Amino acid sequence: MPAYSIEGVIPVVDPTAFVHPSAVLIGDVIVGPDCYIGPCAVLRGDFGRIVMQRGSNVQDTCVLHGFPSADTVLEENAHIGHGAVLHSCIIRQNALVGMNAVVMDEAEIGTEAIVAASAFVRAGMKVPERSLVAGVPAKVIRPLSDEEIAWKSTGTASYQQLTKRCLSSMEEVIPLNAPEEHRPTLQLQSVLPLIATKREQQ
Repeated sequence: MPAYSIEGVIPVVDPTAFVHPSAVLIGDVIVGPDCYIGPCAVLRGDFGRIVMQRGSNVQDTCVLHGFPSADTVLEENAHIGHGAVLHSCIIRQNALVGMNAVVMDEAEIGTEAIVAASAFVRAGMKVPERSLVAGVPAKVIRPLSDEEIAWKSTGTASYQQLTKRCLSSMEEVIPLNAPEEHRPTLQLQSVLPLIATKREQQ
């Protein structure tokens, strides 16, 4: 993993966290236990501090940055989807930021809230706990059900398990020229998209 100090401040990564080798950490970044950081994610702690608390995840191509003296914080079990951008904001415990969403300065995503994919959360917005926000700019759509929050928690748990899988078995290899006979498949607990779980309930 490329990790860089700046003005003597060195990133911190807990030994139980997984940071993909292509992710970049700069400066005042603190990655807590059981966290996952995916390929090509960038955590730039060259202005404000970036903190990932236990069990949080930052997926592929996400960017985390902030203004001086303004922390960007992911509380325990926060879940940041592919391509999201966070800037000087707080993501509270067990909240989810969807793919390609943007969360701006001094915004706060409440406990167990969900930011829909591609939403734009404006600077200073306070998203209520257990609510769904969506749109450009993001607006509160409705409260979340217990089933939706359970779905989110299951997805986050799968990334915490992925952290352990990567630490124990991921290694760089040379690709094969063709699939081998009797190629193994990954045996994992199924995690369905939210829309699929809703279909099952109908």
